[in-house]
Amino acid sequence: MEKDKLKFQTVDEYIMQFPVEIQETLQQLRFIIKEAAPEAEEIISYQMPAFSLNGTLVYFAVWKNHIGFYPTSSGMNAFKNELSPYKGTKSSVHFSFTKPLPSELISRIVKFRVAENKKKAQDEIK
Repeated sequence: MEKDKLKFQTVDEYIMQFPVEIQETLQQLRFIIKEAAPEAEEIISYQMPAFSLNGTLVYFAVWKNHIGFYPTSSGMNAFKNELSPYKGTKSSVHFSFTKPLPSELISRIVKFRVAENKKKAQDEIK
């Protein structure tokens, strides 16, 4: 099944298309994000699972050889040194299917993004 041809309405729909082992990793990632940002809303954006709170916090997506995690450019920059052991691009980090997710790092990135979006929303009110 080619994910590019599907139009997902929910994060569950997105996750369910993959083999069980990948689903388990995605559910773990989802849990880490929800725990770090309990007020965030799950959405589908750019046909990828995302979490939103005063704007998008993070996205994730499954690719052929990895899970892409997209904490926006500010999240990438703020954690550049800690993300350096991972492959990625300037806007994403690639987590291997064969290694455990760096739960604590992901949680800190999400909390950073929550604080950033809340500050931005406060600044817009002023």
